[in-house]
Amino acid sequence: MKTSTSLTKIALQKFKKNFWGVFSFAFLVVCVLVAIFAYSLAPDASQNANQMHLAIHSKAPGFTTKMLTIPSEFKQENSFNSFFFGKKSAATEIPINSYSLNNGKLQITEYTSDGTDGLEKEFDVSVFPEGTSLQDIPKRYISEKKFLLGTDKYGRDLLSRMLIGIRISLAIGFVAVFISLLIGISLGAIAGYFGGKIDAAIMWVINVTWSIPTLLLVIAITLALGKGFWQVFIAVGLTMWVEVARVVRGQVMGVKQMQYVTAARALGYTDFRIITKHILPNAMAPVIIISAANFAGAILIESGLSFLGIGAQPPVPSLGGIIKDHYAYIILGKPYLAIIPGLAIMSLVTAFMLIGNALRDALDVRN
Repeated sequence: MKTSTSLTKIALQKFKKNFWGVFSFAFLVVCVLVAIFAYSLAPDASQNANQMHLAIHSKAPGFTTKMLTIPSEFKQENSFNSFFFGKKSAATEIPINSYSLNNGKLQITEYTSDGTDGLEKEFDVSVFPEGTSLQDIPKRYISEKKFLLGTDKYGRDLLSRMLIGIRISLAIGFVAVFISLLIGISLGAIAGYFGGKIDAAIMWVINVTWSIPTLLLVIAITLALGKGFWQVFIAVGLTMWVEVARVVRGQVMGVKQMQYVTAARALGYTDFRIITKHILPNAMAPVIIISAANFAGAILIESGLSFLGIGAQPPVPSLGGIIKDHYAYIILGKPYLAIIPGLAIMSLVTAFMLIGNALRDALDVRN
């Protein structure tokens, strides 16, 4: 039996033996798939899952009610856009207590939570698509709807908001880590390779940025760029590159003393080729570990910004924004409205931290 000598294969084998690392990786793969297919999985497929039913606000998980669906009058939308961004012209839903068919019209009594008689309304057959008879309306457009995680204070489906909120958190994590790696690796490699005045100048920038509290720096950048979804991407990414740059600089300073780097210089290779082809590939192990921690940090920072009201703006669902809207409900007898998104944030952050720990153990050459 042959023993593998590839460092990559050895690290992969060690990672597979780490139960929590593998479990966290599988959990994050599921979360990524959920984020990609969020609008296909969400019961409320309207854009940003923003279908409001004020009559059924703040209901507990598992709440069920009759729902009348009135089709949209707009033309059919592009299926690709609907798949990734939701339906702009989603059907209107009305919670009802009861209905009847009288005088060629559909008569409904709207839902009330206190047991009193709700508002009565009538709908003509013309409201529904052509060819629909009065007797077909209850079968096709009235159904029992169950809210698995309940509804928020605006009567929106909390499960749908959570699924799209996970997409927001993961997207900001990916983009923020990408920006931080791009800046951090570039500056760290330049500082470590060339040294001297270039190193001193870059280290001055790193130390100044490092001395500013992360959340304050993110708030300042966000206020400068403006409130919004894409601004948060940039703001979080611009504050997470410092640690990457410091680690890459230290790794490059050590690797550039190796004999194969000296041989590459003797062969006349350019500095750019030496850095990208010979030094960085052998200095990336710690960066991979830091990236996992930065991913978790990006999710926490975005949640904090949304909680403060300067992150993703309504009606875009964000896990931090959902907590902001409902943290007062913790003392009002409905703590699940804030606890559920809090558990989602905790699960995502914990998964990334466990993967980081597993990667650290797998890439540790001393083991």
